[in-house]
Amino acid sequence: MRQGTVVCPVEYGTKCDFNAQEDREALNSSRIFMFDLHTLGWHSFQQLCLSVSREILGQTIEAFLDANDGGQDGAFAGTWHRQGGEIISGRFVIQCKFTARPGYALQPSDLNEEIAKVRRLVDQQACDVYVLMTNAGISGATQLKLENKFKSAGAKHVLTLGVTWIEQQIRENKRLRMMVPRVYGLGDLSQILDERAYSQAAAVLESMREDLAKVVVTESYRKAAKALDTHGFVLLVGEPAAGKTTIASMLAVASADRWGATVVKIDHPKSVVEHWNPHEKSQFFWIDDAFGVTQFESALAMGWNHIFPQMKTLLRQGCRVVMTSRDYIYNRARQDLKEGAFPLFHESQVVIDVHDLSLEERQQILYNHLKLGTQPREFRAAVKPHLDLVAAHRRFIPEIARRLADPFFTKTLELSGWSIERFVDKREQFLVDVCAGLDPASKAALALVYMRNGRLPSPIELTDSEDEALERLDSSLGACVAALEALRGSLVVHTVADGESFWGYKHPTIGDAYAAILRSSPELLSIYVRGSDVDKLMEQVTCGDVGIQAAVVLPHSLFPLMIERLCAYKGSSSYKTEWLSAWGARRNLHAFLTRRCTKGFLEIYLATNPDLIQSISSPSLYLEFSPEVSLCMRLYELGLLPEDARRTFVETVIQYALDGDDARVLTDGKLRAMLTGEESDELKQGLLTELVPKIADVRGNVEFNYRSEDDADDHMRHFMEVLSAVEQEFPGDEDIEAVVQHERGRAQEWIDDHLPEESEQNARELTVADSDMLKSAGRSIFDDVDV
Repeated sequence: MRQGTVVCPVEYGTKCDFNAQEDREALNSSRIFMFDLHTLGWHSFQQLCLSVSREILGQTIEAFLDANDGGQDGAFAGTWHRQGGEIISGRFVIQCKFTARPGYALQPSDLNEEIAKVRRLVDQQACDVYVLMTNAGISGATQLKLENKFKSAGAKHVLTLGVTWIEQQIRENKRLRMMVPRVYGLGDLSQILDERAYSQAAAVLESMREDLAKVVVTESYRKAAKALDTHGFVLLVGEPAAGKTTIASMLAVASADRWGATVVKIDHPKSVVEHWNPHEKSQFFWIDDAFGVTQFESALAMGWNHIFPQMKTLLRQGCRVVMTSRDYIYNRARQDLKEGAFPLFHESQVVIDVHDLSLEERQQILYNHLKLGTQPREFRAAVKPHLDLVAAHRRFIPEIARRLADPFFTKTLELSGWSIERFVDKREQFLVDVCAGLDPASKAALALVYMRNGRLPSPIELTDSEDEALERLDSSLGACVAALEALRGSLVVHTVADGESFWGYKHPTIGDAYAAILRSSPELLSIYVRGSDVDKLMEQVTCGDVGIQAAVVLPHSLFPLMIERLCAYKGSSSYKTEWLSAWGARRNLHAFLTRRCTKGFLEIYLATNPDLIQSISSPSLYLEFSPEVSLCMRLYELGLLPEDARRTFVETVIQYALDGDDARVLTDGKLRAMLTGEESDELKQGLLTELVPKIADVRGNVEFNYRSEDDADDHMRHFMEVLSAVEQEFPGDEDIEAVVQHERGRAQEWIDDHLPEESEQNARELTVADSDMLKSAGRSIFDDVDV
């Protein structure tokens, strides 16, 4: 294997006189397209050179120390077969040269110091071929002069690889772009991606160009790419601001580039089915905050449960799916998700832990944001001495880098070690203080976004309740529109996704900060409760403290107002038809009362709405999707379920088990606890005398009701659960075990006979190879952050 070494590149162009205007104009006019490589910084440019050496030149590179390079940036011994057929062999020396000046044309004088180094290396028989890699332009005349100079110093061959050559490699090599995805943000996506891929992905990806220019390939990204390769699915789980969305965007761009995938960014399970095209074999579905933005939303978990069969089918056909979720939200969602029906939730989960970011990754993230942010040079120069400490801070997250790079967040920041340390350590309170210090119109604008659960449709059309809320907040629609434009890029962003245009928070942590402001102000809370859409209100508040993280907790004084809003809630805005709207409203209300209300609130609500008990005591199939079941169990635990309602409920769920339709009463400990000892004995006896003798007929009915478009495995799932429940109910009973094993075998044979044929898939080759770590002990990565 050819071994090579590379050390830190020498930056030039800041001291040399530029007297070659004609060189620059000629070079820039002849280039097919341009990447802004001058914004990379010396460290990232060296990483790019490493990737080019590995992917294009086929060399394995290992780092030298910056202060001990022995006159060479890199070296390897071997043979290189050039594209033109020429074979070059011997000992190679690589020199990386970086300039922060856009459009700079290399001059022979820039390399005067290198001549003596090459002569010394030749004397040591360590240099047969000199390779120069630079992000500067190299004219034909300059190239000839350089070749003559280095050959006169003893080099047998000289290769000068300038910015035009490097850009050509990026443009022509998709794998290279995949390994250095930051380049997607350094050029025009319409020229990087082919026409078809760009037209399909433009609405989603072009608006993220600025963020893509700042990305860093981390170990978490490599794990995510491997999971997407292996399964076609990845779930990115991590704490707020850990970089989940950034990784998803990198995977989306790489998929659009590598496979020409149609990138579809959606926010609801039903949208997967709506946008899935069975005839399109390369769709990429991107779902941010799959189970809720700042809090768990039970309706989303139920929605995913419903479409698991379709998801398995679209993955088999070659589509790819990326989901993100905050860790605490996913941990709660797992209680409702049927992970057994979609095992990839476990197999393809990538946990993003910011504490696992290496120091080099933290430094690069911080450097990229500051270098490409909007801070003036004076600020970057003043903050530079503190940046190593910021990157090493135990509470550093990528979001800190974004805030430090935006003047909006640093208006009152004193550039001292103590103040900057507090900026990182007290990151949540600092953001709350920023939001609290806004003018009334800006606060009202954030309120509108919050009242629409972080997704305010554009153009804005206010409801009557929102109009009233703005009046109470001493603002107007016109003032809010102006404020949103002023806040764009700092606190809010305008986005196009799932075919809709809307305003949202620049980062979900801003919604967290606004929720903290709401919690601290009773007046704002009452405005919020009166003005919010009830669907969204039930996803964000709790009536009393029930321990839900990031929820807006309503005090006892606002219970009557909340009950008034709930009593007027007759239809869900999530559905267009009247019947579905009413059905959805009942489901949402029952889920809210179950999970987000204290006993004190429920007592008041039941006194106001006594008909609720009767409406939930006879739940419908299937019990796992029935919020009535959870509400009955909750009321029973709190001692609020009347005995006659309990008896009706228990009789219903027992009959479902005896009919072989639903075994939840056998498997759910909390539900089983609602049965008296006598009822439990009757259930067990009924299984022996009613269910077991007709179990083959139950299977036959399940098979008869199968539709060809259904997933066979999912269709038979409930019957399989019934079999397992009966087996566990009578452990050691050989007769029962024999019946169960026989029926399980027959059911599995039926499933195997009805599995769809495997579709031909595109090869998945997104995995990013391990990067060569750069060890630059002699030079800080932040050296040129203020250049």
